[in-house]
Amino acid sequence: MAKRPSTPSELRDAVDRTVQATLGSAERQRDRTQGAIDELAGTVDNLRKGAEASLAKGRRALEDRRPATHDDLRELRSELRKIGRRLDAIEERLPAKQAPAKRSGSTAKRSTAAKRSTARRKS
Repeated sequence: MAKRPSTPSELRDAVDRTVQATLGSAERQRDRTQGAIDELAGTVDNLRKGAEASLAKGRRALEDRRPATHDDLRELRSELRKIGRRLDAIEERLPAKQAPAKRSGSTAKRSTAAKRSTARRKS
């Protein structure tokens, strides 16, 4: 067993040694604790980012699957009307086509193709 300090100077030295020993272990413990806290914070941050990404993906999936609303359809109709007006304006600016020379089979094919094109524009 260690000798008990008998003078104030020996007592002060003993207390100082004890404090120094305690400070060293406390500093090591603080470093380990800080490392654990940093690791935990990083893990929580990664989990949060993953959860946010999953939520965003789920929202996009739900948004893609929801049925069209009345407003959605109205916007689409409006957009189609605008496109139709633009197409009509472009077609009006195009030079008029000259009537092709009559050929036996090609005239019938052209008129059928023209009918299909006109039908597609009307629908």
